Amino acid sequence: MSVQPSKSRRAAPVLLLLGAVVYTAWVLEVVLSTGLDPVRTYVSELAAADQPLGGLFRATDLLAGLFVLAGAVAALLTLRRRPWATAGWAALALFGAATAVDSRLPLSCAPTSDPECAARETAGLVPATHTAHAISSSLAMVGALAALVLLTVAARRYGWWPPLGRVAPWLTLAELGATAWTLSSIAAFTEGHGNWALGVGQRLQILLVALYVGLLAWCVGRAGTTTGREGEPV
Repeated sequence: MSVQPSKSRRAAPVLLLLGAVVYTAWVLEVVLSTGLDPVRTYVSELAAADQPLGGLFRATDLLAGLFVLAGAVAALLTLRRRPWATAGWAALALFGAATAVDSRLPLSCAPTSDPECAARETAGLVPATHTAHAISSSLAMVGALAALVLLTVAARRYGWWPPLGRVAPWLTLAELGATAWTLSSIAAFTEGHGNWALGVGQRLQILLVALYVGLLAWCVGRAGTTTGREGEPV
């Protein structure tokens, strides 16, 4: 029998969907003149302090993080709690919070496209925000990877969100592959061994997270319109 979801139970999927959409704001570089090569550059360089559109991309990162954080907290407060799901929502909240913090710690310049910036970064002559940005970015990706794994296990273990249970394992494997590509590219760039299409790997990594969060939002919203274990409030 169908039931009308409460407003509190609708909040999580709506917020998560908004977060997923805004998290892909970097695709605007296709139509906007950023001056950065998407094949070689970090996505976060779009938001660097010295970039003409940096303010726009810092704002979208902040909104994406806050939307996902709020959606994850709403899920924790309104959906049924089981160990794997609770851990997954907490990890997703970490991802959202770290993404929001990341937007407040922008790079001062774009090291992959500006040799002078790269030289200053190597010599430790850039602001401390570069190191802080690296830490917050790492925390965001750890949270995202943990959330993907934990919520995928929850979907399959508890029989929740069937579409997610079917598709998420493949998205998670692809995300792990994109993360490995990104990390190896960063290591190569840092050691002066080329770029290895760093920008492509990182953009794929971010896109897969957004697709996962969007699918999760759709599954949670769909579950909230029918009776079932996964749609029950706490």
